[in-house]
Amino acid sequence: MKVAVLQSNYLPWKGYFDIIHSVDLFVFYDDVQFTKNDWRHRNRIKTPRGPEWLSVPVGAHIHRRICDVTITDPRWASRHFDILRQNYRSAPYWARYEPLLRDALLGRSWSHLSELNQWLVRAFANELGISTAFRDSRELHLEGQKGERLMSLLRQVGATEYVSGPAARAYLDASDFELAGIQLSYFDYRGYPEYPQGFPPFVHEVSVVDLLLNVGPDAPRFIWGWRGSAAPAPD
Repeated sequence: MKVAVLQSNYLPWKGYFDIIHSVDLFVFYDDVQFTKNDWRHRNRIKTPRGPEWLSVPVGAHIHRRICDVTITDPRWASRHFDILRQNYRSAPYWARYEPLLRDALLGRSWSHLSELNQWLVRAFANELGISTAFRDSRELHLEGQKGERLMSLLRQVGATEYVSGPAARAYLDASDFELAGIQLSYFDYRGYPEYPQGFPPFVHEVSVVDLLLNVGPDAPRFIWGWRGSAAPAPD
């Protein structure tokens, strides 16, 4: 059982879905400390002025778990939809994904950030044809702190391999995983090919929405499909 464990992000970039696609089970780890001005509640899109942030308003209180963060201004959703429409209405696949974006931002009411993020991640994973199973860490009975807590999670879900983001090399102890009989591997986000993107120059670090609206069903080829073969050339 190959497992990845990450906090939910708002409209994540393509690398987030790459790691989801690479595992059997993806666990949303939202019962941990919220970090403000981070990917948890914001992401970037392309505009004629360059990459710009879309941020969900969550208030100034820092000391709360991600799953406890509430959305403070109900007007954010219509603003985000209007900004997306303004900047992507000429994109090749706006008509294909506009109903999904409209449903997510205008057709539903969100009180908690985690609920919003997880719904969007599952919806976009489905659009990308990802078959990975999802779970929420709050379904489990986790014990300990930090590394011990993560190991408790991995044991409970039956993990045989844990796939981590590369930044975790700074604090994960490989010996803990060896003792638990769980293989530890680090995901490599390097090498993504460019795709036809509006408003040059090209930027990789933007929401997966940008990729989907520009290349549509061909998006998986630019996330994981290029590995083991020549990188696709932009149309």
